[in-house]
Amino acid sequence: MEILYTTCAGLDVHKKTVKACVVSIGPDGQPHKEFRTYFTTTEELLKLSDWLREQGCTHVAFEATGVYWKPVFNLLEGCFELLVVNAQHIKAVPGRKTDVKDAEWIADLLQHGLLKASFIPSAPQRELRDLTRYRVRLTEEKAREVNRVQKTLEDMNVKLGDVVSDIMGKASRMILQAMADGETNPAQLADLAVGRVRAPKAHLEAALTGSVTAHHQFLLREHLTQIHHLEQAIERVTAEITRRFTPPLPPLGSPDREPGDEAREDRTSAFALQQAAPSPHLALSWAEAVALLVSIPGIGERAAIGILAEIGLTMHQFPTAGHLASWAGVCPGNHESAGKRLSGKTRKGNPWLRCLLVQAAHSASHQKHCYLAEQYRRIKARRGAKRAAIAVAHSILVISYHLLRDQTTYQEKGETFFEERDRQGAEKRLVRQLSRLGYHVELQPVALAG
Repeated sequence: MEILYTTCAGLDVHKKTVKACVVSIGPDGQPHKEFRTYFTTTEELLKLSDWLREQGCTHVAFEATGVYWKPVFNLLEGCFELLVVNAQHIKAVPGRKTDVKDAEWIADLLQHGLLKASFIPSAPQRELRDLTRYRVRLTEEKAREVNRVQKTLEDMNVKLGDVVSDIMGKASRMILQAMADGETNPAQLADLAVGRVRAPKAHLEAALTGSVTAHHQFLLREHLTQIHHLEQAIERVTAEITRRFTPPLPPLGSPDREPGDEAREDRTSAFALQQAAPSPHLALSWAEAVALLVSIPGIGERAAIGILAEIGLTMHQFPTAGHLASWAGVCPGNHESAGKRLSGKTRKGNPWLRCLLVQAAHSASHQKHCYLAEQYRRIKARRGAKRAAIAVAHSILVISYHLLRDQTTYQEKGETFFEERDRQGAEKRLVRQLSRLGYHVELQPVALAG
């Protein structure tokens, strides 16, 4: 096979060690291989970088093994052309499985151009992705803690969840805090129900009558304290994400600057609201990209930020919208043998992006006079709700791809799009049938024909 890289390296990355294999072409035209082992400390990885540079390496490849590849990537980034590849794509020959053989196999595949690099976003985008994913985890943990509150209430035989829509609402929290502080009188607890609690007071008193012990009060205090801490953490992470999306300030000396801008400029991350893009168009800022995505039905500001953190601002890393959909795991898979399509199950893809898109699809399905809602209803009737959600999620991602690539806003087709398309198709089909029977057909609207 043709050799694309005369000097390259393959790394087998583990938690404590890195096995490195450098393949180069010797004076006699034969490949020469050299092996070394380094620890994964910063000092050792810097030594690895120096050694690879001394060997004249231009390309370095290694598997995406959990999170262990990240320190190696961070320290080698900018010095070499790095390829982080899917481990499933480079399985070695059975019976030859050792760490050194793995590194050698990766180097051989890389030398002949048989490896396809995974999409690794820029450092600023990776930081933003960490924040959005962490916020999701905090939100999930808060939901679990709220469920624990509900479990404790059921153990107390307090039916607060039956008379209020949200047990973490303003009135419900006042009631729960009073119960945690030792109040057990249902009448006094019901008096705390203010705001939009529509249940009659008699129903509230009946629901708040239960068997409350000191043990339950302790658990309630712990649950409420934990929920408060989680809410504060979510607010801090959200504030940091918002700070990074703040538009850049006018330059120094500009008449547009206002008092206090200097302090805000210090707080604004250099992170970059601009991301370089190898395209003739000016790069979108993060705030501008969010404005484009929120024009799509079903996508709010938080979902738009999460989607951008996963796919980035520019689409040059994905040749087509189909490549992006495949990477996200929201398109049918390929499994064909002997001319028969066996399964169209979607691949795993990016679970974070897929979750955001499915949530957006469910939100879009409740919109009125919406193309995506009509698409959801039509597919749901034939294929079920889950397949319909994935199909609409695919449509949302394809739309997002074109909006970011072309830097344009979403144009609503309307809920009658499918009906009009079906009507035009029926007209053409019937005209063809009559033409085959020997008739000359000329269609006229009913209003004109009369």
